Amino acid sequence: MSSTRQDAWSQDEDLLLAEVVLRHIREGGTQLLAFEEVGKRLSRTAAACGFRWNSYVRKQYKSGIELAKRQRKELKKYPQEITQADVPDIAGTISPVPAENISTAQSDLLDFEALVQHLKTLYEKAEMTNNQEEVESYKVRIQELENQTHSLAAENEKLTEELSNIEKDHNALIEIMERARQMVVTKEDGRQKNVKV
Repeated sequence: MSSTRQDAWSQDEDLLLAEVVLRHIREGGTQLLAFEEVGKRLSRTAAACGFRWNSYVRKQYKSGIELAKRQRKELKKYPQEITQADVPDIAGTISPVPAENISTAQSDLLDFEALVQHLKTLYEKAEMTNNQEEVESYKVRIQELENQTHSLAAENEKLTEELSNIEKDHNALIEIMERARQMVVTKEDGRQKNVKV
């Protein structure tokens, strides 16, 4: 059975790829070994992992890569000075770690802290980007509504003026009709007087 897959990468898979590659960079390993390790864990080829890293994930972890390189230099610079250290375990308690495990324990701890910091940074950037896009869309909508309000106000003013003119014409017409009625009534009264006399 083939270990290649054609489906899209999930965020968890991208995160695993970044974590393993950054660990290999920090520990002085090669990216190729990291791609092979991730490929086995995700049932993907090392080439697919390498392509995903180089085309997308690496761009998301520039600061993490720089940090891993600095940590690799520090570990190379001072390996003999570390004999035993207190490293917090999962429960948060401090326990002595044998010298041969210090590098891995510190590396894992630094890796986790760097990962947490990097994820916080990404989350803040995403939040700001989403907020900026949302703000921009609201600004556009507000501008549209303001334009619509101005055009409706102008139309309302025009219609109010037309209504006022129609009311004036209506009142004038009623006045003319009232005068005509009064003239007719006066003429009829005059005729009735003439007929009686």
